[in-house]
Amino acid sequence: MQYMALAKNNLKPQDVVILLKIIALGKKSWFHHTLAQELGMSQSEVSQSLNRSKYAGLIDDARKKVNKIAFTEFLLNGVAYAFPQQPGALVRGVLTAHAAEPLSSIIKANEKYVWPYAKGLERGQAIEPLYSTIVEASLKDRDLYELLTMVDAIRVGRVREKEIAKKELQKRILNA
Repeated sequence: MQYMALAKNNLKPQDVVILLKIIALGKKSWFHHTLAQELGMSQSEVSQSLNRSKYAGLIDDARKKVNKIAFTEFLLNGVAYAFPQQPGALVRGVLTAHAAEPLSSIIKANEKYVWPYAKGLERGQAIEPLYSTIVEASLKDRDLYELLTMVDAIRVGRVREKEIAKKELQKRILNA
């Protein structure tokens, strides 16, 4: 029974998405229902996610301010292990990882990675997004999109791509 209580506090991929959204919002005020609406999630998913993030020390006790240092450390050193991803089949979708801005202007690569999306304009190897609704959400929020693509570069990139993504992500989060 005690294991079940602990398991509910384990981080989930959507927790990363929600914390990145809060960072992308900058100083703009937000509420649980607005985050839920903008990310295509339920309000209870957002609330449970913020509770898990608080338990992990990634957000403050009021569940409003991201602990940027701890969250950055998790993204740089843990996200690739906690939520690993291997490129899949060629599909139509939205560019991600080092195939997308801002990394595509720094890294010139032959392979393209995409989040599968029927209305996408690019073809590339499929990368499963951290959460099913992030493609739509990131099309409406450029800052969130760029943060998510850098996280994907850490999840699927080779050493060079990962290092460049880590530096850029760290700079953006700690200066936000």
